[in-house]
Order: sequence, then C-alpha cells, then structure tokens
Amino acid sequence: MHRSAPRLTRILACAAVPVMLVVAGCSSDSDGGKDASPSASASSKAPTKPTVQPAAFDTLPKPCDAITPKTTESLVPDAKDKSGTSDRSNDVSARGGCSWNGLDSKGVKGSQYRWLSVSFMRYDSDQARGAGDKLAGEYYAKQVEAAKATEGAKKVKAEPATGIGNQATTVTYELRKTDADFGYATIVTRTENAVATVVYNGAGYQGAKSPNPADLVKDAQKATKEAVASVTAANKKS
Repeated sequence: MHRSAPRLTRILACAAVPVMLVVAGCSSDSDGGKDASPSASASSKAPTKPTVQPAAFDTLPKPCDAITPKTTESLVPDAKDKSGTSDRSNDVSARGGCSWNGLDSKGVKGSQYRWLSVSFMRYDSDQARGAGDKLAGEYYAKQVEAAKATEGAKKVKAEPATGIGNQATTVTYELRKTDADFGYATIVTRTENAVATVVYNGAGYQGAKSPNPADLVKDAQKATKEAVASVTAANKKS
C-alpha cells in the first residue's frame, strides 16, 4: 500500500495537466518518454515530387549538315554559298539554324529565286518545367501559329504532315514582296524533345512563273525528313 502511493500521486498529477501535455510528459514508465511509433516521423515528411523522364536527345546536328548537299543543290540551284549560312547560337546543343539562297537565271525565260532554311530547338527535361518532349510540344505549337500569322500572307493553309516525326504540320501561303509573288511552304515537326522547322520559298522574276505550290511542299518535305533523320543520327553518335 505504501509503495503505490507515489505512483498514485503521479497519476493524479497528470490527470490535472491538459491532454496535449500528457502525451509528451506523462508517458508510461516503460517507454522512458520516447515516441514508440516510427510511422509518426515518416508521415510528417513532405511528399516527394515524381521525377520527370529524361529527354531522349541531348544534342543537335550541325544545321548546315542536316540536309544533304544533293538536296540543297536541287532545291536551291546556284546558291550563293553551297555550304549554307549558319545562324549564330550561344548553345549549339540546344538551338541552331542554316539557310541557302540563290537566283537561277534562265536567260530569256527569266530567273527563279529559291530560299531554304532549317532551324532546330531542343529542350532538356526539367523538374520544375516538365519533360523535354512536353516543352518541345509547346514550342512546336507556337512555331505553327507563327507561320500561320505571317504578316501579309495570303491563302494561308495549314494541314497535318504524315510520316514525319511525332508531330508535323505544313503551312503554305503566298506573299508579295520585292515586286514578285512568293510561294511559301513551312513544315514544323517535333521528334521527341527536338523541333525542326523547314522553310522553303521561291518566286519567278523577269517574266518567269511563280513556283508550283505543290512542288514547294514536296521539296520541303524531302528536306524536313532529312533534317529529322539528322537529329536521330547525331544522338546515336553521341
């Protein structure tokens, strides 16, 4: 009876303390005041964000080598620079471009002007912004809308292009400039986390007819397929 008195006194003292304090200071004699539940500390940790999938491509091809010389010579006869003019870029693994242009004289039949360009944009996966292919898809959509909204463009038409990359759209239109009627074919395509944009246009001068729109599209598609293939090839090498 006398031994149980101190224990009874302690129990009564704890009963007078608020419930929140009882848990912390009036535990059983056996646990020594320590938390016996390991799940309590685990549940207090903040949930971790899911890791985004790594991007498929980590580099880009040299833009001026992305389209074969045979194709550039066919699409742009008498190009001023057959090797192409490279765009400036502070990060060639993420963005770059190249263009060719030339005036092919047909004598009394006039002259044909042609301009071809290819540009690339690549996105890495980012924990905050999202997966690389998602970011590339957003840029792809903006490129298509930009082509459709070209200032002064007439007879604008956009349609899906099949058999090129994961996504592809062809935008065609007519544009009057330098006293000539230009025909344009722009193809924007996304392959994984990379976007390639090919622009091919031309006009007839000195009485020459404007290029056939269907021919411009066909030639632009050929250049685009080579550009897309070059992205895959560049990453196999790396």
